[in-house]
Amino acid sequence: MIDHAHDLASVRDATDRVLSAAAGLDNVSVAEPSRLPGWSRGHVLAHLSRNADALVNVLEGRPMYAAASIRDADIDRDAPRPLDVQVADLRESAARFQDAGAVPADWSRSVELRNGVVDSASRIPFRRWAEVELHHVDLGIGYELEDIPEEFTRREIDFLTERFDGHPDVPSAHLTDGTHAWTTGRPSDKPDVTVTGSLVDLLGWLCGRRDGSGLTVDGGSLPALPPL
Repeated sequence: MIDHAHDLASVRDATDRVLSAAAGLDNVSVAEPSRLPGWSRGHVLAHLSRNADALVNVLEGRPMYAAASIRDADIDRDAPRPLDVQVADLRESAARFQDAGAVPADWSRSVELRNGVVDSASRIPFRRWAEVELHHVDLGIGYELEDIPEEFTRREIDFLTERFDGHPDVPSAHLTDGTHAWTTGRPSDKPDVTVTGSLVDLLGWLCGRRDGSGLTVDGGSLPALPPL
């Protein structure tokens, strides 16, 4: 059972971590490349701010973005801003998200995100948590996948294996860290491959932050995953 209140608190904690880390940057370093191809650290911070506002739209029953092109245009517009403006925007947009999450509501209702994706409102705080944790890593300023809370790592693996489950372009795969196990990819009576590794390495591969070199694959090669 998803506990949206717990996840909102986890989002707040994760946001505090990224705000504290970002405050240690300066106007030169915020303009430097992030770990995401083609994006500066300013792009990453701008995306986090605009994503918070987009998820407020979702919680309040509006389209996530008024048009498909607006998401990228807003990020490009906001990326070059000085550090103090970036940090203030992230703090204020995060507060708006928390305020929207504090409004009494039917958390079992369905809501629509980008590209026609429909989900339970109760999963929106976890989706925001994922944005904050993974993009903190993308900033490339000392926060790594190993620093992410284990609860999030396990749940994000759950989320991503569910996302790829049944995908026709992903071979049937059994994933394990030796304690937990997941299946994903094309339906099959017997998985094509078994992928074994630490929780962190499994997460890194599934979310596209690592190439999977830390994983062991039996039965074939490591599956190529579609972009998120």
